[in-house]
Amino acid sequence: MPGSPLKSLALAAMTLFGVAFPAEAAELAPQVWINPGMYSYHFNRHSDYRENNIGLGAEILVTDDHALLAGSFINSDRQRSRYGLYEWRPLHWQVSGVKLSAGIAAGVFDGYPRYRNGAAFAAALPLLAAEGERFGVNLALIPNIPNRLSGALAIQLKLRVW
Repeated sequence: MPGSPLKSLALAAMTLFGVAFPAEAAELAPQVWINPGMYSYHFNRHSDYRENNIGLGAEILVTDDHALLAGSFINSDRQRSRYGLYEWRPLHWQVSGVKLSAGIAAGVFDGYPRYRNGAAFAAALPLLAAEGERFGVNLALIPNIPNRLSGALAIQLKLRVW
């Protein structure tokens, strides 16, 4: 639909990435990965947190260093969470045909009742990604914020679909 907000947003995003990463974009065709949510291993093992955080998410790897992520899942407090993240992965290794990348994911989450009463909040998480030809995993460290968020290691399995 001409002039629609969604079309304008998509055009702006394509322009931004075309201008911000022109040489890198030519070297790597974007990849699309999907995931079924994540699993969280909480550091406080005596809590009753949900660790099977099922949902649906997508990751668009624009270049080896830059990705966009969005999705929704049932969080450890048994509430619906949504997220939108930018991922910067400047560190890279190749081990037995598996690409390893490390960096930081920063963006917005919501749905945690003890943190801003479930409203959106900004977060930055250290991240390690391991990617094969079709399957991969993201590992993120969630900090412990007393009486708000329980610290955990988040494990996100993913499937490359494009």
